[in-house]
Amino acid sequence: MLRRFPPKYATPEELPAHQLKGLQWTVSHAWKNSPFYRRRFDEAGVSPGDIRTLTDLSRLPFTTAEDLRDGYPLPLRAVEQKEIVRIHSSSGTTGKRKILCYTRKDIDDWLQMFGRCYEMAGLTREDRVQICVGYGLWTAGVGFQLGAERFGAMAIPSGPGNLDLQCAFLLDLQTTVLCCTASMGLLLAEEVHARGIRGKLKLNKVILGAERTSEAMIATIKELLAVKEVYDIPGLTELYGPGTGLSCRHEAGIHYWADYYILEVVDPETLEPVAPGEIGEMVFTTLAKEAAPLIRYRSRDLTRLIDGVCSCGCILPRHDKILGRSDDMVVFRGVNIYPGQVDEVLAKVDGIGSEYQVLIERREDGKDYMTIKVERASHVGESAGGPLSRAIAAEMKRNLMVSCSVEMLAYGALPRSEKKTKRIFDNRKY
Repeated sequence: MLRRFPPKYATPEELPAHQLKGLQWTVSHAWKNSPFYRRRFDEAGVSPGDIRTLTDLSRLPFTTAEDLRDGYPLPLRAVEQKEIVRIHSSSGTTGKRKILCYTRKDIDDWLQMFGRCYEMAGLTREDRVQICVGYGLWTAGVGFQLGAERFGAMAIPSGPGNLDLQCAFLLDLQTTVLCCTASMGLLLAEEVHARGIRGKLKLNKVILGAERTSEAMIATIKELLAVKEVYDIPGLTELYGPGTGLSCRHEAGIHYWADYYILEVVDPETLEPVAPGEIGEMVFTTLAKEAAPLIRYRSRDLTRLIDGVCSCGCILPRHDKILGRSDDMVVFRGVNIYPGQVDEVLAKVDGIGSEYQVLIERREDGKDYMTIKVERASHVGESAGGPLSRAIAAEMKRNLMVSCSVEMLAYGALPRSEKKTKRIFDNRKY
């Protein structure tokens, strides 16, 4: 299936040996060249010689975003300054930014992974890839663009926003593949629908990244853009950037590139591994990253590991879509609620749109209350509001064991954004 950008191992049985070799190299490299990791290993009482099996990974200390900020400007650096060819910085941080550095080999590895994404999505060198994500310090724009160039497809670096420009390029350049955030994808899809130009486009694939997606949002994008294939691409600046995995066309999870990194999924509170199928926090350890290797890096992103072999035939393992962040969890009347769980509940209700907001407040009686604002689907009339409200409240009670009030809104009533859309608002004052 993957011919030009194949896995670095031939069968699933060969993966552990490949990962162990990469883990031993990474620990040795970090021990010798990174003062931060050398100090951490000493504190944990572990050295490279102690890593004899993959189970020894658990002996290594965790790394966090705070470590990256504390080590500003070039945290985790494990190469000489002259070996660094690029830096990127993550978005949405407070205080000092998290800056990650890259060697030439790091960039080459990243583009190989990105090429694999495009190959898995079924692109050819005839495709025209319109890239509607941010450029600059962010990894997304340059990652999608250079990945497309490494693959051999035409890159159209249109950047985010500017719907007039996006629609003009879709028409004039006959774009076949659209790369964007889910929010930007929805915004552009609705604009295409409003302009009545869907039938004039050549789009056949959409690759969404940088934020959590819901089934309803994907369904809306498919309908309004008349595309059959929508792919989910994870992205984390600390782990190269986007392109470190991709959902396959069977929509049975995200294949991740386990030949470049080890993925652990752990309980955010106990930090112990969770079983496949259980929600946990994604923890990354790179196997070949030179400039800023990651060792047990707590991403705060939540997902589930998916057991078994995918029907698409790809031997690379899978995890579920990103379900939210562990630090975005809200506690409502004693129940832990993650954003992705709300997506899953709403997906069970027919007749609603993709956009919603969850508002939590504490009233004068000292109790917490939850209100969910949900748009009706574009083809659903106002008279259906009552039954839909009751259905949503019942599903929330049945699945998350919380009571809420539901406010149904007309399609398009909630704000759209080219950036990541915030959907849970905790307005309680502590």
